Amino acid sequence: MSNSPSIRVRGLSPILTAVSLLVFLLLSNSYTQAQAGAWSRQRTGTLAWLHSVFFVDQDRGFAVGSRGTLLTTNDGGKTWQQKYRPTDDVIRDVYFLDSLKGWIVCERNVYDLKAVDEPRTYLMNTIDGGQRWTRVQMKGADVDARLVRAIFSSGGRAWAFGEGGAIYTTRDLGESWTKLTVPTRHLLLGGAFVDDDRGWLVGAGATILQTADGGETWHRSRLEGAEGTRFTAASFIDNRLGWAVGSGGAIYRTINGGRSWSPQVSGVTTDLLDVKFLDALEGWAVGVEGTVIYTNNGGLQWTQERTGVAHPLERVFFVDRTHAWAVGFGGTIIHYVRAEAPRMRR
Repeated sequence: MSNSPSIRVRGLSPILTAVSLLVFLLLSNSYTQAQAGAWSRQRTGTLAWLHSVFFVDQDRGFAVGSRGTLLTTNDGGKTWQQKYRPTDDVIRDVYFLDSLKGWIVCERNVYDLKAVDEPRTYLMNTIDGGQRWTRVQMKGADVDARLVRAIFSSGGRAWAFGEGGAIYTTRDLGESWTKLTVPTRHLLLGGAFVDDDRGWLVGAGATILQTADGGETWHRSRLEGAEGTRFTAASFIDNRLGWAVGSGGAIYRTINGGRSWSPQVSGVTTDLLDVKFLDALEGWAVGVEGTVIYTNNGGLQWTQERTGVAHPLERVFFVDRTHAWAVGFGGTIIHYVRAEAPRMRR
């Protein structure tokens, strides 16, 4: 009988261990969810397809899209307004160098062109924070070039790219453009530059291009098992560590600046349209059917977030580690606010 208490303890030990592990996992999951925060939809008053979003701080932002839609907010998206349309054409992208100087990439419908020498793509810029926009012709660019994105560096250099592997660069804030030679004819849809020299562009046909000299020369990355993948966006935190996302929930990571890439399991099969990493561990990706996925371990595991929307989300933008916005079809804008970390009870 003297051994019976010992027998009971040994018998219950595995059960207690299992319960403790379960509690730990539940607490860990709750903590992760609390860290991830929540997404909520904002009212925009439009059904336009929103293609891009940019915030200069937590309060002031811009969202652009079809038929010249340009929405602005001064209160973090609680209210969005469209004071006027700077153009009747599609606005594909928006970028601000600071609170005053900004750019939008505009595309004309090919059936609306009135002359053979009328450019299909043009830029507009503002120097007063979006109160007035002025059209800027892309001198040096082919008139039939269809450009869908532009990436600006902090020094004022930019790269615009799109259909047929077309890439142009400027060193004078868009006054003149030089066409770059690249080893692809595929549509280019996204990319990232970490400085004036080192950058990556991605697109259809499993295309990932990398440059170390500002685009004078490009090298195409080799990816195993990515045949047919349509890459749509890339995010790099430095000149070595980066991610690319695309069709069918594809996510690839590189740890050597793009010389080689390895696939990650996203947990979704929907097309991913944009990705943003805040550091080596935390990353977000958005896509069709209102998809938002999140990782806090560099992409080793991805968790699908609840968004409350079913429309495609085309772009995501983090103004800091606490606030983010994603935009897409049907005038959709969703806002993310990071939850505060749970406090330990004393």
